[in-house]
Amino acid sequence: MNRPDNDEYFMEMAFLVSKRSTCLRRRVGAVIVRDKHVISTGYNGSPRGTKHCEELGCIRQQMNIPSGTRHELCRGVHAEQNAITQAAYFGTSVANATIYTTTFPCSMCAKILINAGITEVVYADGYVDDLSKKLFAETNIKVREYKLDKADV
Repeated sequence: MNRPDNDEYFMEMAFLVSKRSTCLRRRVGAVIVRDKHVISTGYNGSPRGTKHCEELGCIRQQMNIPSGTRHELCRGVHAEQNAITQAAYFGTSVANATIYTTTFPCSMCAKILINAGITEVVYADGYVDDLSKKLFAETNIKVREYKLDKADV
């Protein structure tokens, strides 16, 4: 029996969380961890109490908006945003924590992660957003890709 290391353990959690997503284009999950303990989780979907894209359709698909652009034209709250929001809702700081996310954060999420005090970003899949990469490069946040064997997820 192979015991997963911490990265695999938390990244598998992020992929499990992503299964709750209601986004039609990309399912993303995020897990915020500090001292090897889960602080919060989040997945991408419409704001609490509002209709999901599963019901209404995807505005971005209907308008043929390319991935990585015009994030404001989306009903969904991103997984990273939801994870930080959930922590705040329950009064838990995310300062000095690591976020495990199934997809590299967009520039909107990067700005929020930076201001929230996240110190490490671990991601599984890449994403086309050069501004995000530039923002992280200007900080001391450790950003690293984790190659998870998706057959295990």
